[in-house]
Amino acid sequence: MTLVKKRTWLFLLLLLVLGSFLAFMRRPETIQYITIPVRYGDIEQTVIASGTLNAVNQVSVGSQVSGQLKSLKVALGDQVTQGQLIAEIDPILQQYTLRQAQATLDSTKAQKQAKQALLHQYELAYRRQQQMWQQDATARSNVEEAAASLETTRAAISQLEAEIKSAQVSVETAKANLGYTRITAPISGTVVSIVTKQGQTVAASQSVPTIIKLADLNTMTVKAEISEADVLHVKPGMKVWFNTLGEPDKRYYAILRAIEPSSTTDSSDDSSSSSSSSSSSSSSSSSSSAVYYNGLFDIANPDHKLRVSMTAQVTIVTGEAKNVLLLPVTAIETDHQHSVVRVLEQGKVVRKTILTGLKDSLNIQVISGLNEGEQIILGDSQSAAGNADNDGQMMPPPPGP
Repeated sequence: MTLVKKRTWLFLLLLLVLGSFLAFMRRPETIQYITIPVRYGDIEQTVIASGTLNAVNQVSVGSQVSGQLKSLKVALGDQVTQGQLIAEIDPILQQYTLRQAQATLDSTKAQKQAKQALLHQYELAYRRQQQMWQQDATARSNVEEAAASLETTRAAISQLEAEIKSAQVSVETAKANLGYTRITAPISGTVVSIVTKQGQTVAASQSVPTIIKLADLNTMTVKAEISEADVLHVKPGMKVWFNTLGEPDKRYYAILRAIEPSSTTDSSDDSSSSSSSSSSSSSSSSSSSAVYYNGLFDIANPDHKLRVSMTAQVTIVTGEAKNVLLLPVTAIETDHQHSVVRVLEQGKVVRKTILTGLKDSLNIQVISGLNEGEQIILGDSQSAAGNADNDGQMMPPPPGP
């Protein structure tokens, strides 16, 4: 009997252990939440654009006369001042033109002097004929002939006076062209490009040939390409900062000066409008291309560290707030166009509707609906496990063609 009791108690003990184990295995798993507190901080809402640096004042210095570039007085990178001699064109042709114009002027003046002497002679003859006519000592035809000679000479003198003025203009033009053979700097700046080399021949008959390019590098202008989607949120006076590819950690701060009213594609459209043979495929591709507008701002460059045509990564600050409540953007859920967050309060999940403000790539401003320190749920262990299970499942093969 004792053995039977022992076996019975042992069996009951095993049942108790097995029941406890099954009860433990079937106990609901406690959900662990990933939370972050609502905190105070600063936030900036920005627009990102890509820009190019140019000198605020850049000019192409060319020749207004044709001829051989006799000498080039500057080298690439030289600093020049306004009025400094830059280059000289061989002046021989302009000197010949000036001499010819001067000779024509002198000849015309000599002809006028001769006509003036002849005019004086005709005036005396006319007065003499008039006196003789009053004394009936000559025929009327002689008087009329003397008067005609007098008027003809006066007209010839008037014509020569007009020719003298024209010859004087030719002389002044020839002097100006001779002066144009000495090319001087129109502004103070740096030689950023040399287009024409010494000894080359320039032809100014159709367009002004460029010899060098000068740029005032003390102040640079940045042209930032703002997309069509962002340009409505940008206006002059906003804060701007940018960095360069060579120094990505250094920021240059400025103020947005202006936004060009026409897009960057307008100039290319105008230049291509003359070629009417473009195909329909090219026109459709150009119409679907992105549209950008240039935002302009200036930056001081006293050490000339910034160079022409550098690429700038531009950030335009469209809004900013200091010491405001912030939470991560990933914590926001949208419910019927309202912003909703899950808050962990004493172990319970509470859904709250909030009013938001500025937003950047990481955080969003909380205007109302939350207080500092409240624990916002970013995720939980249950959803994380579900995602892991889904990731572990094999995806069905794609349907055949």
